[in-house]
Amino acid sequence: MTGDFNICDNLWDPLFPHHSSISDDLLIIANLFNLELSNPTNQVPTRYSNNKHDSNSVINLMFLHNSSSKLDNYLIHTDWRLLSDHTPLSIVISIVEEHINSRKCSIIKDSEEELTFIKDLTTSNISDIASLNRAVNEFANTVENAWEKNSKVINITKHSKS
Repeated sequence: MTGDFNICDNLWDPLFPHHSSISDDLLIIANLFNLELSNPTNQVPTRYSNNKHDSNSVINLMFLHNSSSKLDNYLIHTDWRLLSDHTPLSIVISIVEEHINSRKCSIIKDSEEELTFIKDLTTSNISDIASLNRAVNEFANTVENAWEKNSKVINITKHSKS
């Protein structure tokens, strides 16, 4: 989460003399989303005042996921602001190719295994609750056994069909 929060505070601007309860509220809200205030690699203002009587300030902030310590350094680009009074913030996030290999059991539609699987499923006569419970348990066991007998383990990769 990043942007112009329009809050001056000594928590993120060491040159600002005051602390605000609004800043505490912002940190609490960010924490509810598992985000915490990130630190810039270069501590410079993020807003440059056009008025000579106002000081420059740090009001553009970046919040990152709590467990992202490797990403805890963003850059403030004062030379990129051109005519704007705000400086852009950037962060480099490395994205590595990840191979996710999962496995599942499968029976190919209209195959001999599918026909055998369906044949292996049988039902019995149900006359009362006890026989219903027996039939349901027997059916569950029959389905599980038929599935284990006729399915095969396949690897799911990024190239697999959906």
